[in-house]
Amino acid sequence: MSLTSKIKGGLYGVAVGDALGGTTEFMSTREIQKKYGYLTDIVGGGVWDLTPGEVTDDTMMTLCVAEGILIDPHEPKQAIGEKFLEWYRSDPKDIGNIIRRSLSNYQGNWFEAAFLADLDLGQSAGNGSLMRCLPVGLIYPNLSDIERVSRLQSKMTHYDERCNQACEIYNRIVWRLLQGEKLTEAIQREIMNTEYEDILNGTPDCEPSGFVVHTFRHVLHLLLTRDSFSDVVERAANLGGDSDTIGAIAGGLAGVHFGYEGIPEQYSGVILIKDRLDVLSERIFELRSGLV
Repeated sequence: MSLTSKIKGGLYGVAVGDALGGTTEFMSTREIQKKYGYLTDIVGGGVWDLTPGEVTDDTMMTLCVAEGILIDPHEPKQAIGEKFLEWYRSDPKDIGNIIRRSLSNYQGNWFEAAFLADLDLGQSAGNGSLMRCLPVGLIYPNLSDIERVSRLQSKMTHYDERCNQACEIYNRIVWRLLQGEKLTEAIQREIMNTEYEDILNGTPDCEPSGFVVHTFRHVLHLLLTRDSFSDVVERAANLGGDSDTIGAIAGGLAGVHFGYEGIPEQYSGVILIKDRLDVLSERIFELRSGLV
């Protein structure tokens, strides 16, 4: 499988998981079953009244991270931040409490804004930095850069170390996939001796909530127990809870693993921002090639 297919698959994977799961966000499994049976199509609607193929903050902030790094790959914080603020000022339908508070607190120092958000809310261990971190793993060929920038983009809005750690683990898995490792093997290597290790032999044993540890447990379980891209994102959507974010995070890794060709046309073809994803995929490939 080509590198371009993996990169494009990753970006589309985020968008598809997001668009599919956006329909069932905040619903219970019983409510989903009653209304949809088992959701397998991108139909829009939901709490955000989405147009079919429309994405939420998960994908849009992923694009912010990617575009910021493309502007300044060596010191991307300021450029990423400018993209965050530009998106925030567009009055998006969906924006998480922690991110909203961090962006509204920003007065020239991103890490201070994240710290203040943590104080204001009493916690900042949400999944909002994990949902957007994939471009770091796609762009940087060197593991040291991946670790540094994964944590950097996370700490801009999420003060809690559990968020930073999850982003680093996630993108280390991406790095392994781009080196040709199998998905199960890559996950196993990266979660050994972490609080996620027991997922290798168990179930998430938690709600599909916005708490980053709960989210990542569900993501890892989906990836370890499903054998197709479709199965990963459909299972995520039918969890309910924070289904769009779980779908986006799991879909990103599944997209890298299965490649763009592994994403059915019924999904990739309906994403409303697909032209933007196509252009971004090419730009990421070009930059990555120049950083090697």
